[in-house]
Amino acid sequence: MINNDEIIKELKNKKIGVLYGGMSSEREISILSGKAILKALKKLKLNVCGIDINKNIEQKVKKEKIDIAYIALHGPIGEDGTIQGMLEILGVPYTGCGVLASSVSMDKNISKNLFNCINILTPDWIVLKKFESLPAIKHYPVVVKPVSCGSALGVTIVKNFKEFSRAAKKAFEYDNEIIIEKFIKGKEITVGVLDGKSLPIIEIVPKGQFYDFKSKYQRGGSKHIIPANVSKRAYDTAQSYAEQIYKFFRCRAVCRVDMIVDKSDKVWVLENNTIPGMTETSLLPDASCFAGYNFESLVLKIIESAIRNV
Repeated sequence: MINNDEIIKELKNKKIGVLYGGMSSEREISILSGKAILKALKKLKLNVCGIDINKNIEQKVKKEKIDIAYIALHGPIGEDGTIQGMLEILGVPYTGCGVLASSVSMDKNISKNLFNCINILTPDWIVLKKFESLPAIKHYPVVVKPVSCGSALGVTIVKNFKEFSRAAKKAFEYDNEIIIEKFIKGKEITVGVLDGKSLPIIEIVPKGQFYDFKSKYQRGGSKHIIPANVSKRAYDTAQSYAEQIYKFFRCRAVCRVDMIVDKSDKVWVLENNTIPGMTETSLLPDASCFAGYNFESLVLKIIESAIRNV
């Protein structure tokens, strides 16, 4: 557990800018995350301001003369290494993962290739570019999703070719490349990693067909079971996978790895999230709370990464 007083003391003479909003399809969720973080920092009586990110990103950051940027952005520009690179050029320390970890995690095709490199199970997949012919699918169901997008936007579980065509069209609304992934039936789990160490695993029981946008963000849209109701073998494997990914991807401070545990107890990794949601229904705050962190302590722990890497 971190010493809150010590971190607060280091931050007393610094101005923290919470970057939220952005221009991606996840803008509204980013605003919710950003406002929750702002509220926590104000509660701690720190010097903080909110910066709603739009096309004038550089000018807004310079105008506020911040000492530390707390990144609460989701989706392209905010979560793919773009804003991280800009802040490095400006010499502004920022929270969370750097350019490399952000960019490779945001691209599901690259991240899945990297999972294979370190012998971590991930469902078989192919990539389809916009305007290419739809491939023949031998075995249904499959999962169709944009290559670079979060919050389950554009994701569909497809059971036949007729659905496949509609699903591909939907996914292409969010990206110019999509992934067609083998569907793995099982328990949906997620493993948060804080400073390199796995948090208690959450089992996600969505009300709908899967953990889609509505299940993620609508109050009561899903049930979070902590710790996850899986075997010790699967639990240990999932935590090990999450810590390996954190280290191999060169993550910093925090990430959250989404997985499936199938009926034979195999653990399949779906994706790595470098800026997990911080809303009232988000998974990382739930796991952190179970581990003994209140919301303010979690926010401070993540800010510690910016101080440590100045």
